[in-house]
Amino acid sequence: MIKVLIVDDSPLIRGLLKEILEQADDIHVVGSAEDPYEAREQIKRFNPDVLTLDIEMPKMDGLSFLKNLMRLRPMPVVMISTLTQKGSPITLEALETGAVDFIAKPTANVSQSLQRYAHLLHQKIRTAAGARVRAFKEQNLEADSALSTLQFKANSVLAIGASTGGTEAIKEVLVRMPEQCPPIVITQHIPPVFSTSFAMRMDRTCKINVKEAEHGDKLRPGWAYIAPGDQHLSVVKQGSALYCQLDTSELVNRHRPAVDVLFNSLLVACPKATIAALLTGMGSDGAKGLLALKQAGAYTIAQDELSSVVWGMPKAAIELDAAHEIVRLDKITAQMLKQAVKV
Repeated sequence: MIKVLIVDDSPLIRGLLKEILEQADDIHVVGSAEDPYEAREQIKRFNPDVLTLDIEMPKMDGLSFLKNLMRLRPMPVVMISTLTQKGSPITLEALETGAVDFIAKPTANVSQSLQRYAHLLHQKIRTAAGARVRAFKEQNLEADSALSTLQFKANSVLAIGASTGGTEAIKEVLVRMPEQCPPIVITQHIPPVFSTSFAMRMDRTCKINVKEAEHGDKLRPGWAYIAPGDQHLSVVKQGSALYCQLDTSELVNRHRPAVDVLFNSLLVACPKATIAALLTGMGSDGAKGLLALKQAGAYTIAQDELSSVVWGMPKAAIELDAAHEIVRLDKITAQMLKQAVKV
């Protein structure tokens, strides 16, 4: 049984979350707390496997509590977030601090799709229970100066796919990129408003330019393009140039955007010029696409188990023999660029 502690200042939300979570045979709510101080006592008493944590609470906000928790007693946390423009930067900061995942607060208008919400919440709790969490510490990541002198092939494209734990993994890869790196296309499983905030956050953090991809964007060196939430990102070739293409076609592997859509588009556009990496994430999205790219002449990388928050997608790729290399997260930037260097 996965023991869950619910932390939320609303009695209504606490009750609703308990009711939803206990529909699952393998999840047991051991307690609930209305503020971080009560939560601290309940953690000592019940030793939960997973914490659900509200961001906005009295006495101490969820983010401050999370920072203290991840420094002193790291444990899997799923943030219960308001999916708004205001809430998304705070939620992304929570992921940076060590939260495994996040989900919208259940509301009255969720009632029609409560079964779908329950399935998603159960899935996130199960994933969090098996996630690899680490103590929080401030990181001063910066571009690798040794990479800034490299000259890259004109037609190289870097492609990255990720899911749970991916926002921080992608940040670690992008922060190390030199200003004139090959163009980068990224699919991260993330809701619409959050993809915008994530792209803006990465643009402020990295030396390279980072943006949420728009339909018709021309791929340029020194730029990274992140798939918008709820839209598939593909790369298409027109003449000698490559462009972003967005669409809202059917979910693939239960996702939109889907990593396999991005990877499969590169099979057509520029397979031999692609260097693709599959990072931390639940499930297997991207594994088949990575294999197809490898077979078509692309260079492929899977993140290793120890540096992954959730070793699902990379593991699925490795099991298919889809990766040329299995690489630790802090080495992925250098390994991708090494394959793009002009000989």
